[in-house]
Amino acid sequence: MAQRGSPFVEWLAEKLGRIPGPRRGPSGPVSQGPARPGPTGPVPSRPGALPVFTADFSSPEQWVAGRSWAYPRGGPTNPGDNKLDHLCPDAEFSRDGVFRASRRSDGYWDTGLLTTEGSEDGFMVRTGDVLEARVRLPAEIGAWPAIWTWRDGGNEIDVFEYHPDNPDLLELTNHVRGGQRYFTDPAIAPGAWVDLRVEFRMRSVVWWVNGVRVFADNRGVGWFWRAYLIVNLSVCAGAYHPAPEPSVDSMSYEVAYLRVYRS
Repeated sequence: MAQRGSPFVEWLAEKLGRIPGPRRGPSGPVSQGPARPGPTGPVPSRPGALPVFTADFSSPEQWVAGRSWAYPRGGPTNPGDNKLDHLCPDAEFSRDGVFRASRRSDGYWDTGLLTTEGSEDGFMVRTGDVLEARVRLPAEIGAWPAIWTWRDGGNEIDVFEYHPDNPDLLELTNHVRGGQRYFTDPAIAPGAWVDLRVEFRMRSVVWWVNGVRVFADNRGVGWFWRAYLIVNLSVCAGAYHPAPEPSVDSMSYEVAYLRVYRS
C-alpha cells in the first residue's frame, strides 16, 4: 500500500484537487531599517520527523568549496551568466555559513560557493524530499544569493534567488519543467531573516515563505529527479540587475540552517 507522503499519494491528491494552486502574499511598503529578528519558522511537514541531511558547512565530507559544474569547466568564473564571480575555496568565504564576496583588482569578485557535487558524501535531493532553510538576506546592491539544485547540466530548482534592487521580492523557479513566481512581501527586505521551505513533489514543486504557502507550480520534478545542492553568493555584472557601487568592496548573506526531510 502506498504510504502517506509517497509520490503516488502526492499525485493522487493533486488529481483530486486537494492541493490548491498559487496564491499571492501580501504586499506593501518595504522596511529599509536594520536587520530584524527571524520569523518563527516554516510549518513542519511531519512533526517529529528527523532530517536525512543537516548541513554542516564546515564539513569537507558534505560540501566542496569554490568549484561547481554549474559553472563553465567547473569555474571559477561565469561571465556568460552575467556574474562577476571568481569562485574562492577559502574557508572564510563560506565554511561558517556566512557566504561572502570580496572585490578583486581584476574586476571580478572572490565569492563563496558550496556544493554537495563531488563531495565524499555526494548527497542529492530527490523526488518527495522537503528542504527547509533560514537565510539572512544581503543588503548590498549587486548581491545575488541563492540556494539551488544542479546535476548533469540541468535538474535546477531555485529554492530562492534575491536581488536587493528588488528589495521585497524573492524569485522562486522550477527550471526542470518550467514554472516561476516572483513573490513579494514586506517581510522580505535587505538584512531580513527569511524562513524557506520547498517540497520537491512529482507533480508540483511547492514553496513556503515564513510559514505561508506562496506558490505551487503544478509542474513538479517527475518520478526520478535527483540533484545536488548548491549554496552561494554571486555578484551581478549589471545586465539584468545593477552591479555593485564602486564604493562597495564586500558583501555577505547568511544561512542559519539547511535541512532535508525524506518520506
